[in-house]
Amino acid sequence: MRALQIAAAGMSAQQMRVEVISNNLANMNTTGYNPRRAEFADLHYQQLARPGTINASDGTILPTGVQLGLGVRATSVSMLLGQGALSETGGDLDIAIEGSGYLEVTLPDGRAAYTRDGGLKRSGDGLIVTADGHAVVPEITIPRDARSISINAEGEIFAYFSDRIEPESLGQFTLAGFTNPRGLEAIGSNLFLETEASGPSNVTTPGQDGLGFLRQGFLEDSSVDAVREVTDLIEAQRGYELNSKVITAADQMLGAMVQVR
Repeated sequence: MRALQIAAAGMSAQQMRVEVISNNLANMNTTGYNPRRAEFADLHYQQLARPGTINASDGTILPTGVQLGLGVRATSVSMLLGQGALSETGGDLDIAIEGSGYLEVTLPDGRAAYTRDGGLKRSGDGLIVTADGHAVVPEITIPRDARSISINAEGEIFAYFSDRIEPESLGQFTLAGFTNPRGLEAIGSNLFLETEASGPSNVTTPGQDGLGFLRQGFLEDSSVDAVREVTDLIEAQRGYELNSKVITAADQMLGAMVQVR
């Protein structure tokens, strides 16, 4: 009975949808997090009578035919790109990206990774790193005797000292843009890797080539809409229940068939 396999495929799809929603809700307070959406497509069809074929009985052409679908399958879990609200923190190394773009960091194995989490820190050597200790590209070191630092919208970093009037330029942050940011590979810790689907990174200064600006003293909140996620969760739960009812109905039909004498 096809209904059993079709309903099982539907339950599996709704289960995946619930898992994606649960991950979104779990990250509703994660800095710079963009929610994901599970996307599905119908499976192939059994063509019992193809539309447009000639009806053998009287020679007429079938306008629709008989096509029986075999269920649903997951096609992708895509990232919904959107700007999260900017929350003021006052931290001199907290920077939010207002617009598109990613900060580039260097992983321990030398690979380049990308993030929108601007909660940066200062290592024991004064190097600007992420919360996990990955160095930000380009590498910028803050002098030990620096009283404070300032980061402008274009990413230029200036250090202020107690014995000087004029600030010292330490360097400039860059941002990386991608043709298809949804094609980036998420590896956790708010980090992404470049893939063939995302295209190569285009690294430039903030505000150039359509990339955003930097805002010192702010962090980007998660763009998860909790109300929408809970609504989708209820919808997925009801879809799961309906598919389970189809399995129950198919089981009852099979039971009635085997009882026929």
